[in-house]
Amino acid sequence: MAGAGRDSQRHRPLVGDRNEQAGQRREVDFSVAAVLPASGCGERMGSTTPKQFCPLLQRPLISLTLEAFERVHWITEVVVVVSQQNFELMNSVIDRYSHSRATVVVGGLTRHQSIFNGLKALVENRPHQSWLEKPEVVIIHDAVRPFVEEDILYRVASAANKHGAAGAIRPLISTVVATNPEGYLDHSLERSKYRASEMPQAFTFDVIYRAYEQCTDYDLEHGTECLHLALQYCGISAKLIDGPPDLWKVTYKRDLYAAESIIKESLSKSVCIIAGMQEGQIQLGILLQEDLQLVMKVDLLKWSLSKESSCVQAITSKQHYNFIYINVHLNNMEASSFSVWMDDFTHIKQLAKEASRKNILIYSLLINSTQSTDKIHESVKQGASIIESLIKQRSPALIGQLLVV
Repeated sequence: MAGAGRDSQRHRPLVGDRNEQAGQRREVDFSVAAVLPASGCGERMGSTTPKQFCPLLQRPLISLTLEAFERVHWITEVVVVVSQQNFELMNSVIDRYSHSRATVVVGGLTRHQSIFNGLKALVENRPHQSWLEKPEVVIIHDAVRPFVEEDILYRVASAANKHGAAGAIRPLISTVVATNPEGYLDHSLERSKYRASEMPQAFTFDVIYRAYEQCTDYDLEHGTECLHLALQYCGISAKLIDGPPDLWKVTYKRDLYAAESIIKESLSKSVCIIAGMQEGQIQLGILLQEDLQLVMKVDLLKWSLSKESSCVQAITSKQHYNFIYINVHLNNMEASSFSVWMDDFTHIKQLAKEASRKNILIYSLLINSTQSTDKIHESVKQGASIIESLIKQRSPALIGQLLVV
């Protein structure tokens, strides 16, 4: 059962339809889809809520993982595999946070069974998923590993396309030991010779699909390593890729706190100031930029509602996750100017509401430009301090509201 109730005519992103970001754009000459197993019940989390649905910065953890994949323009489909009881919940997450490339599939009782169901969704013709197409390469990644970047996804996908299978690895943190039946030490492994298998992993689709078709019921019920299936049933020895240190998996409740801290730090590294077309707004934007760039990267753009404008493009392409709209207070404002001022504020407020679904925060800052120069500089510094605090805390409570300094 897959994607019930979802529009089969929904928009399918085309390769190359996203903006280039900071010169880091990657291109591939093969089709890529992803399968995210998310059927676990989260027993080790010690919570009645499965960990993939635990809230992290006011949204489910799995939504953040999906967002990481949707930042990668060359991954055209993401199949999320959940348990039957969480099928509707997952679809509601997709709808609420506008995950346009995601399709939900019901998983099995074990990890391998769930992954196989996800792979089947890419080749079997079923109702409500007619938009899915068999990819040349498929990436498999845990739904509770939200810190995956395009670089490692690109490296494992490219290696899989060349070698048939590839996976991320990390050095072992602790020594691995084996015990005898009586509970005493039998032997230990030389840590320098071994690596921890991590996610993401990638395969040419035909290799991993054939491996699952040929594997035994015991493999499906007790196995956990996809790379091993490719080796055992297809004779494909995976290319192992050294991964970054942030590939860890959210397993315990304490991991949620660590994950939230990491995400806040990551998303608070930059801000985009949007100034209106008035000279006063632009000058105040420059002053605010000078103050904020001491603690983070700052861009300054001119406000326009046009879909082709640089500020709207910056928001929709997620070049930044924090935006500040500068407004100025003018004495004796004419009625026509006040009307334009209110229209801009209303549009910003609506835009902030829509952007928050994609974890993008937009604030409005009102500064009195009729003050003395010293007072204006003092107000700008105060505004910069408020904005810095809101950004670092990722506070959504005041998005779209007018902050007066």
